[in-house]
Amino acid sequence: MCLACLMTASNHGRLMLGIPRRYSHFVFGIIQSGLTSLIAAGIASFPAGSPMIFVRHWMVSWLIAWAAMLPVVLLAAPAIRAFSLRLTQEERDLRAAGRHEKAPPGESQAGQRVIGG
Repeated sequence: MCLACLMTASNHGRLMLGIPRRYSHFVFGIIQSGLTSLIAAGIASFPAGSPMIFVRHWMVSWLIAWAAMLPVVLLAAPAIRAFSLRLTQEERDLRAAGRHEKAPPGESQAGQRVIGG
């Protein structure tokens, strides 16, 4: 598929890439790993002497860190998501369980104190 084929019509004045939605987890991983490694490399490069040395060191460090982290993020993301889903539960389940019980006076259904209650 050519790059020109990925470009679509303008969407509210913005040019959008026509990447299919089924690849959104890859796009997210690329953006997330790029931003995280950019910030971490900048922090690590901060002690550099002059601004030019800082920028050069930051960009080289960022590219190395991004190249290392991108596969890790893309491969680990499904396992991390599954683990986080096991650690949490849907909020609507908690509200549904609490709806059947009457809240004590001065307290909301969520167990929070009500002003004036």
